[in-house]
Amino acid sequence: MKYSNEQQINLSEKSSGLSRRKFIKMAGTGLAVLSFPMSSAFAKGSIKANKNSPKIVWLVLRGALDSLHTIVPTFDPQYKKLRPKLSTSFKTPLLPLEKGFALHPSLINLHQWYQEKTMLPIVAVSSGYPKRSHFDGQDFLESGKGEIDQYSGWLARAIDIKHKKALAVSRSTPISLRSSDQVNTWYPSKLKDADDDIYSALSQLYQYDESLKEKLKKGLEVKGLVESEPSKAKKRNGKFIELTKACAKLMIGDEGLDCAMLELGGWDTHNNQSNRLEQKLTELDNGLAALKSGLGEEWANTVVIIGTEFGRTAKENGTGGTDHGTGSALFIAGGAVNGGKVAGHWPGLKEDELFAQRDLMPTSNSFGWIGSVLSQHWQFSEAELKGVFPQMKSYDKKVIKGSVRC
Repeated sequence: MKYSNEQQINLSEKSSGLSRRKFIKMAGTGLAVLSFPMSSAFAKGSIKANKNSPKIVWLVLRGALDSLHTIVPTFDPQYKKLRPKLSTSFKTPLLPLEKGFALHPSLINLHQWYQEKTMLPIVAVSSGYPKRSHFDGQDFLESGKGEIDQYSGWLARAIDIKHKKALAVSRSTPISLRSSDQVNTWYPSKLKDADDDIYSALSQLYQYDESLKEKLKKGLEVKGLVESEPSKAKKRNGKFIELTKACAKLMIGDEGLDCAMLELGGWDTHNNQSNRLEQKLTELDNGLAALKSGLGEEWANTVVIIGTEFGRTAKENGTGGTDHGTGSALFIAGGAVNGGKVAGHWPGLKEDELFAQRDLMPTSNSFGWIGSVLSQHWQFSEAELKGVFPQMKSYDKKVIKGSVRC
């Protein structure tokens, strides 16, 4: 049975069956640990990171982004034949890229980064997942082993190899960051006006337990960092732009985080795709701009990897949307990125060029590109990369400025 915080406090005062210490551990710990990043490794300060160290942000777009409506192949004559309605649904002009590709008009900031050569769009990629299940596809992408392992993620293995320190902006630890004890989670608390009273009560409850008292103090410090504007703090409800702002603050804070993971759902556009993707891509673009702004000078050391579990059908359906597909896109962005071009090999959209005569054919693997980031940004050797992606080698492409391939 779940109790409100007030009920929990009253229960502790009235119950003779539970000791005060047991109550603190059973009732109080959940609030503090779930609300703030306070893993044992973080609290003890056993993991140190340089604030100026190369940083990685891994962003998963859950629901399968339609890459053909995001990085539009305007040069391919089959595009308009397969998508007579979607191809003419853009409300403002597409944003030009090279080779006849164009970016969705909502991605204003990403396009500016492309022009500044700090954004690299990659077409026709896949994780290698062979089916079309959202949940399994996401698990496959996050595990990175060439098979689903819900207890070990590729980013967790990477930070363990290089002794990095990570944050998941999530209510629980995503698969990407599972198996490492160098990971913490943070997500906005849903508690509103009662916060001060609750934390005051918890402080009293924790007064006889030095460990829990220190963790609560640490959590409140993080809360103060993220919610530095009290008038706005009460409005926090998990909107993406608020999550990216908080992520940036935590990454440049005293913890000195090396990497973070973000999630953004809502990409399963079976119907009304034009309007829905316009809203989602705007949300994504604004959130990424806030992340860059929040990181400040650290943006120059940062790489943001944006992936999705799979793509969508090349042909539009009868309800103004697209269905589950295969090939999609990957974005690599950030001040450390060698961008300004479109990467990946375009397979074409003719029926015999499509995967199973229905999907964009993948021509490269997402893990190969991510491996290139790890090799060039975090100085992974090929031997070390096998511990992250046992089935995939990195690509011999320069994706990071001034990098020397290891």
